[in-house]
Amino acid sequence: EITVCAFLHKDGRLFVAKRAATKKFLPDKYELIGGRMEFGEKIEDGLIREAIEELHIKIKVRQPFYAFTYLSENDTKYSVEIDYFAEMENSSDEIILNPEDHSEFRWISEGEIDQYLPADDPETEAVRKGFQLLIQSE
Repeated sequence: EITVCAFLHKDGRLFVAKRAATKKFLPDKYELIGGRMEFGEKIEDGLIREAIEELHIKIKVRQPFYAFTYLSENDTKYSVEIDYFAEMENSSDEIILNPEDHSEFRWISEGEIDQYLPADDPETEAVRKGFQLLIQSE
């Protein structure tokens, strides 16, 4: 299974959303937005689709910068996550969360990573790398 996620950033901050309490896998955990690719779907198209489904916004997908593997569903499913830099297509768009996916969101700074993301999660390492790369590109 391939999962694609967006390091959605604006003004030096990263968008993270809290998974709905009803989710079977990692409920109430803050995460990057994104999700599973559909069969035959192009990666960028899948990420754009996920942003529309989860946030009701259009995004510009930039370059990939991190990938890792993980197990889910009681260690019965093996997944690959690919993380891309992304920006809102229109920064004035209102974010409207899909309540089946997320219950709240934050725009966090690099200094706030530890408040919202677990230290032992590979996605947290991706977030740290994303902030480093953004700083280097400025």
